[in-house]
Amino acid sequence: MAVLNFGGVEENVVTREEFPLDKARQTLKDEVIAIIGYGVQGPGQSLNLRDNGFNVIIGQRKNSKSWDKAVADGWIPGETLFEIEEALDKGTIIQYLLSDAGQISVWPTVKKYLTPGKALYFSHGFGITFKERTGIIPPEGVDVILVAPKGSGTSLRRMFLEGRGLNSSYAIFQDSTGNAYDRVVALGIGVGSGYLFETTFKREVYSDLTGERGTLMGAIQGLFQAQYEVLREKGHTPSEAFNETVEEATQSLYPLVAENGMDWMYANCSTTAQRGALDWWKKFRDATKPIFSDLYDSVASGNEAQLSIDSNSQDDYRVKLEAELKELRESEMWRAGQTVRKLRPENA
Repeated sequence: MAVLNFGGVEENVVTREEFPLDKARQTLKDEVIAIIGYGVQGPGQSLNLRDNGFNVIIGQRKNSKSWDKAVADGWIPGETLFEIEEALDKGTIIQYLLSDAGQISVWPTVKKYLTPGKALYFSHGFGITFKERTGIIPPEGVDVILVAPKGSGTSLRRMFLEGRGLNSSYAIFQDSTGNAYDRVVALGIGVGSGYLFETTFKREVYSDLTGERGTLMGAIQGLFQAQYEVLREKGHTPSEAFNETVEEATQSLYPLVAENGMDWMYANCSTTAQRGALDWWKKFRDATKPIFSDLYDSVASGNEAQLSIDSNSQDDYRVKLEAELKELRESEMWRAGQTVRKLRPENA
């Protein structure tokens, strides 16, 4: 473990140099990693682990779309793809990658197979942090660990295939074997993390829920929509409004931020753009910070968790979700986006 200084704040991080892939393989050479769930994180993590030389099996409901996807990805029924209970029985490390609602419903089954010495792995701190609401209370005798890639499973897999890594947080909730640290770090390296930074289950879920509702998804959609609507109301065309709101951000400016930081992006824009951005960013901070504070308080109180549990547990959840996604998809801004993307040179 290395201690890095981030602007005067020290953090514990683990890099591939100090914990190389060969060491990770050696650490887990006698383990069977059972991935339970093949939805958002399951495919990316399991395929990366498999390609990195770990012993991985999939547990999924038979005759489901996810089962069929696993078969299409090369998992073999009866060899590396099993019904959930059989995978739970075979696995020494249980990677519990179902949705938060799915974890609640399947937990009674999972708990039966958590015999002493096994490890229970999460990629989200939700189930453990809000255990009074979810009922997910691990038994004694098992390690309870977390590796949370900072992105979707799709991004994790894509970056792995490009030879890059997606940064992840790691946490240990329960170390019953004395090997929880080596297990969690080896798994973090195995799934394709760029580097691993230390957190807790609670901090992971608080920051994650805030981020998803904030700058990662909720806030950015709100900002995009607000600017697009103002431009359209002032007479700009859909193409112009979309390009100035979304396309230039995602295709030109955000990659510069990712490459070297916000100051570097500013330095590589026109002086007019620099001046305007420097004059206005604090106004946007001051306007939105109270909303972020309210959001964090809602997360910390458990209100966001309960809303998620209540919504995602409804029988018609998928129907309602599709209706809300359809509203986004069919909005003028994102219909303009569909057209603009088709006109990109690589798609022409």
